[in-house]
Amino acid sequence: GGDEIIAGNVNKYTVLPAGYCGQPKKGHLIFDACFESGNLGRVDHITEFEYDLFIRPDTCNPRFRVWFNFTVENVKESQ
Repeated sequence: GGDEIIAGNVNKYTVLPAGYCGQPKKGHLIFDACFESGNLGRVDHITEFEYDLFIRPDTCNPRFRVWFNFTVENVKESQ
């Protein structure tokens, strides 16, 4: 459900496919929101090209999620 509480930001979180073992490869995305105004709380891998991103609510107004701020690294061409 979308109503669960997300406590903090992801910090250089590498998303690996289920069952994958070993070092991350190009295309295994690395999400980061551990900086001022970052608000990405959770990332779920769906497919190589699809991820569910969970944005934390605004600190001063927990009812709204009207903006997002995070980085993505380690992308491969055409991903």
